[in-house]
Amino acid sequence: MTELQTNCPECRSNLIDDIHSGEKICSGCGLVAMEQMPDYGHESRATNPEDKMKLTRASGQTSYAQHDLGIRTEIAMGTKDFSGRTISSDMANQMYNLRKWQTRIRVASPEERRLANILAKIGETCHALSLPRNVIESASMIYRNFQGQADAKGKSVACMSAATIYMACKQCDVVRSLDEICAATGSSKEEKLNVKLTAKYYRTLVMELGSKTAPVVTLEKYISKIANLAKLEVRVERLAAEIAEKTSDHSLADGKAPNGLAAAYLYIASTLLGQSILQRDVSSVAGITEVTIRNRCKEILTAYKIKVTLRQSSVKN
Repeated sequence: MTELQTNCPECRSNLIDDIHSGEKICSGCGLVAMEQMPDYGHESRATNPEDKMKLTRASGQTSYAQHDLGIRTEIAMGTKDFSGRTISSDMANQMYNLRKWQTRIRVASPEERRLANILAKIGETCHALSLPRNVIESASMIYRNFQGQADAKGKSVACMSAATIYMACKQCDVVRSLDEICAATGSSKEEKLNVKLTAKYYRTLVMELGSKTAPVVTLEKYISKIANLAKLEVRVERLAAEIAEKTSDHSLADGKAPNGLAAAYLYIASTLLGQSILQRDVSSVAGITEVTIRNRCKEILTAYKIKVTLRQSSVKN
């Protein structure tokens, strides 16, 4: 009998699915037309993640953030077996030795060991920065492609991880500066040298993987980020983005840091709207100095003339 058959081969009556016994039974004569019927239902009917892991029939989702794509079997820590009974001391020692050797043979070559170290550092840094999952997966895929095309041997683990995360943030439209990412790696080296080496690795990634994989984050993203961190009003952010769009055809951004320009646009917009915002507050959030904000505001106001039109509001008595 085929799986798609719905009628009894003896009396041509309809068949009934018995999901508890896994059989197809004829509703007329009671003939068991099929045994061991396949179950295409849900993996589990659990209501919490713990029960779901116990009742699931298949493995978890694969991930590029793990060097073996997350498909290996792990020997978990514990003193009880699957049924909940306590294991003996001899079995516990045997499991400990198996777990130790499994950790040692998890990587079979220096390339896999380097890949495992880089991916682990990428995961730690992304969690420290509270970055979404797609950034972690994108950064892991970037390094895998780079390792397949170029020689990644001898490069700093922390700086290489920061460079791939920086490129992944650009791909996923997540605004994070190179200084923030390098600070989150927790490297013990000098910060300026760390940032300089990370920038060198980033340029290497761009040259090896192509310019299409490194899109430029727009100035509006920086304006939105600084406005959210400084807890500014929506109208200030909207006016700053409008002024930035009107002045985008000028060479104001050539050689300038985007966070400095974004802070200047926000300060100009807040001043035009009559908001009392200190330059010190905006500069501390944007990671720049107050002098930078004043210089960028001077350049913007020198290159353009801003015309303010006041509209009389109707007040009802």
